Amino acid sequence: MSYEIDRYLNIRSAYGTSFGPEGDRLSFLMDTTGTAQVWTLEAPRAWPEQRTFYDERVTFASWSPECPELIFGMDEGGNERAQLFRLDAETGVIENLTAMPDAKHRWGGWSHDGERFAFASNRRDESVFDIYVQGRDEIGDEATLVYEGDGWLSLSGWSPDDSRLLVSQAYSNFDQDLYVLDLEADEPELEHLTPHEGDIRYGSASWAPDGEGVYLVTDEGDADTLYLAYLDLENGALETVAEGDGWNVDGIALDDETGRFVYSRNVEGYTELTVGEFDADDPTDFETFPDPDLPGGISGGVSFDPDAERFALSTTGDTVNTNVFVVDVETGEAERWTDAPTAGIPRASFDESELVHVESFDGLEVPAFLTLPDDAEDGQTPVIVDIHGGPESQRRPSFSSVKQYFVDRGYAYFEPNVRGSAGYGADYAALDDVEKRMDSVADIEACVEWLHDHPAVDPDRIAAKGGSYGGFMVLAALTEYPDLWAAGVDVVGIANFVTFLENTGDWRRELREAEYGSLENDREFLEKISPTNNIERIEAPLFVLHGENDPRVPVGEAEQIAEKAEEQGVPVRKLIFDDEGHGFSKLENRIEAYSEIAAFLDEHLG
Repeated sequence: MSYEIDRYLNIRSAYGTSFGPEGDRLSFLMDTTGTAQVWTLEAPRAWPEQRTFYDERVTFASWSPECPELIFGMDEGGNERAQLFRLDAETGVIENLTAMPDAKHRWGGWSHDGERFAFASNRRDESVFDIYVQGRDEIGDEATLVYEGDGWLSLSGWSPDDSRLLVSQAYSNFDQDLYVLDLEADEPELEHLTPHEGDIRYGSASWAPDGEGVYLVTDEGDADTLYLAYLDLENGALETVAEGDGWNVDGIALDDETGRFVYSRNVEGYTELTVGEFDADDPTDFETFPDPDLPGGISGGVSFDPDAERFALSTTGDTVNTNVFVVDVETGEAERWTDAPTAGIPRASFDESELVHVESFDGLEVPAFLTLPDDAEDGQTPVIVDIHGGPESQRRPSFSSVKQYFVDRGYAYFEPNVRGSAGYGADYAALDDVEKRMDSVADIEACVEWLHDHPAVDPDRIAAKGGSYGGFMVLAALTEYPDLWAAGVDVVGIANFVTFLENTGDWRRELREAEYGSLENDREFLEKISPTNNIERIEAPLFVLHGENDPRVPVGEAEQIAEKAEEQGVPVRKLIFDDEGHGFSKLENRIEAYSEIAAFLDEHLG
């Protein structure tokens, strides 16, 4: 039996979990109302209580470690200028703690006594982030500016004695630094922990229980993939704790009272968890506990209970919609706590993907996930090639209601991780940088040629679809290899790198130039590869969708590509949502967008 798109888009997800201060209840985010809101739960599979009731999506929620209250984040209309709100869990009263709607606020965590919280914000200068500390009862400009930044700063948490903050500065997605900010100094300054040359990643930093060191993931020492390390703050020594064995250690969640932890490896897109406890006398030694038995293959978002006897996390997979599980640390026993519904669609009807590898033009192996409909007939199956954004991102076999909908309608779904994708090492991720940008588009050509040889595929009915940077990839694939495509769907995509960089949020420009090239040094090349400047080659019908409030890829990108393609006589559809940003968060908008996408693809691939 087939279902309409609105049924599939009503499949719910529960994630973003946090344990309350007594360990007797969880908060989590769930999109039952159409946008993610805060819910709480007191027992496994019990009836949850909805705590927020907004039209806008909530982006995170974090319980106080001491009080029955939590702080959550929310922006307006997708503008990403998140404000921080406090929810009193006893009375339900909600208060806007930041109350500065023109600024971004990036959560930095509660102090251990629950009396203060920290955040980074670009209040002072839109292009840079400063560090603030605010009392739990303070509002707006009562927050204390403790450090003026000069770049992209974020916070990794308070020291065990609440005297210091861990600060990260990002120069690109593959180059960061770590610092300590002493809040008790007369004039707080950043102490540089990771001086280095070249691009080195230092991420997922967590304080050791004694406050004398930091655990982190890094590729320092010419490693291609991330490994887990311990950084001694006294002498600056970096010691390996756990290797990734050829794959990234993505991150670590650590309870800084007990030394219990969970770290994850990303193996071909699947999650492998290690649960353990560090030795109090040797910070690089640890014992491990049984691996939790979780469905789906993709897990993350760990939150320990107050005694670190259990942890909560969300898990998902191709055929498993996202839900929250609680795991006993010592036994590995996992229990599902939330019951996000599948809108009455039988879980058994969802289709599993297959991991495949495609040889590209230069011999590089490109990994991808292919999902075929159950009744795929030889040579008759249309294909959607769905290209992820980033580009330093990765398509993983997590649940997608959109993918399941199209597979149910008889489409195959192909999700490549072309060069430049994260998850396969720093060398692989750098293969599309600046002047090598179009090599990643050539990977898409190789993938389509591979699909031509697949017995189920109709080579005349292949469409490209992608969002954000994936939208650029769609447009570039349509202009560079016009004969391969029956249609293209560009969602919040980059059409011209020069206008994109000129108009993106001031706080993002430097980070994005590190990946794409700079306006000052690479303008001619950026103009050359921009789809708007190669539009005369496009042949396939094009559907362009965007959010009016997009701060990352401004809506002008959609306007110009639609106009220029139409001037070439290409059939073009355009759909702009005036209450969305970089993507579509509201259910009614998602239903409209994907109903229109389905109609467009049926028209041109049917």
